[in-house]
Amino acid sequence: MFGPADKLLATYPASIGSTEKPAPSGDTTIKAVAKNPTYTYNPDYNFKGVKARHKFEVAAGPNNPVGAVWIDLAIPSYGIHGTPDPEKVGKTASHGCVRLTNWDVTELAGLVSKGTPVAFKE
Repeated sequence: MFGPADKLLATYPASIGSTEKPAPSGDTTIKAVAKNPTYTYNPDYNFKGVKARHKFEVAAGPNNPVGAVWIDLAIPSYGIHGTPDPEKVGKTASHGCVRLTNWDVTELAGLVSKGTPVAFKE
């Protein structure tokens, strides 16, 4: 994360997409930051390994797939979020989102707000 005058403020290990659903590219902004979010699965995304054919919700808590924080990006269905499985961070294994550990995404959520620019670089 960079601040004014391109000063490096923080770096975090992350998982950033997969061959099934690559991470986005280009520039966007943050739409919202939700702490302790519920997770809603949309069956239209047809994620590998998910057999559900109907929309369902997972309550906030330790089993929530998006972890402790959801940082909503202005790209539909993409966000920066935590995970209940920190050992998966650093691997190309997400469903397109940027996955951080819960402790890192919680710190990041304190540094950003609605409208913060986000740039995905090759």
